[in-house]
Amino acid sequence: MSQGKPQVHIQEEGMREGMQIESADIPASEKIRLLDALSQTGLKRIIVGAFVSPKWTPQMAEVEAVIDGFTPVEGVDYTAIVLNPKGAERRAAYGHKLTLPDPTLGRSKIHLCDVFVRRNINRSQASEIEQLEQSVANAAANGITHAEISINAAWGSNWLGGFDEDERLRLLQLQYDAWTAAGIPVTRIHLGDPMSWNTPSAVRSTLRRILKTFPEVRDYHLHLHDARGMAMLSAYAAIEELDERHSLLIDTAIGGMGGCPYCGNGRATRMIPTEDFAHFLESEGIETGLDIDKLVEAGTIAEEVVGHELWSKVTAAGPRPTGDRVYAMDMPFVETFEQAQHFRQGPKVYQGALSPWREPVTSPVRDAYDARIAAEKEN
Repeated sequence: MSQGKPQVHIQEEGMREGMQIESADIPASEKIRLLDALSQTGLKRIIVGAFVSPKWTPQMAEVEAVIDGFTPVEGVDYTAIVLNPKGAERRAAYGHKLTLPDPTLGRSKIHLCDVFVRRNINRSQASEIEQLEQSVANAAANGITHAEISINAAWGSNWLGGFDEDERLRLLQLQYDAWTAAGIPVTRIHLGDPMSWNTPSAVRSTLRRILKTFPEVRDYHLHLHDARGMAMLSAYAAIEELDERHSLLIDTAIGGMGGCPYCGNGRATRMIPTEDFAHFLESEGIETGLDIDKLVEAGTIAEEVVGHELWSKVTAAGPRPTGDRVYAMDMPFVETFEQAQHFRQGPKVYQGALSPWREPVTSPVRDAYDARIAAEKEN
């Protein structure tokens, strides 16, 4: 019997992971325009920003204005990131527009890279481990009933090199044991990769070990950066390792924008482009419920908002043309990115381009194709 696929969910990170590495001068009105466009695509999980210090992340200085200004769509979970109690207090004031965290879910995280955690949140790996027992005790006292365990910088570091499988499992096991000792089952595992060290083979190997070690865990969450071009391949490797018993949440960002300023790669860190990943999943027969055309429009808006080209291939070239959306046979040469936008803007974008054909291009095979598509539409 063939193995079924897990339930795959997409979480949109462009408004947080993307905007935090873009210009601080982007006005809130433009961010609202992009957020409203994303809300129309069928996405069910959108992170709208982060309640963090504007001193160190000035791009989030107007997060309240963005939340005040956008128009929520029913059925979409809008969330925001916080790093401390002050941020949580600010977020709580927007419970009427945001989906607040599940109060019954506890979370713990240990970074494999001691340098990154010091740069990012001014803590050490040792302090994370030392505080684990007390954090779990506090969670149990506050009525937590299930938990997520997490490792960050899971596969490697730009300062310390790669990490081995045994270390990944050791740090997950530490957290698992702490929660289960408190009588709280672990139901989710999160793997983060801020410095783009993921590879398909590494992700595949890690998941195989995790599945063998924690077989009762059903829910997984991957946050993969794409500086080295492997994130979508690694995400697919994860899909292949899991089965119909599991759910897999994948973080993506419109246009592929994203990056942590603490990692050393800036905007080149990137994320999996949401529109590319949705197109990929649909091509593999995995339904997403997303409107690819609207994602492309959102990707175009994202480029306008940030003021430069982004990295989505589907926004640049369009989805695979099918049905009556196949290209005109006698279209002229198409050479530029601007001309390639004919799939959404029509023939006006390539008017005047070189065209070597003296007569219109015709094909009996295309005629038969057009007839078949017309008949299918009638029926």
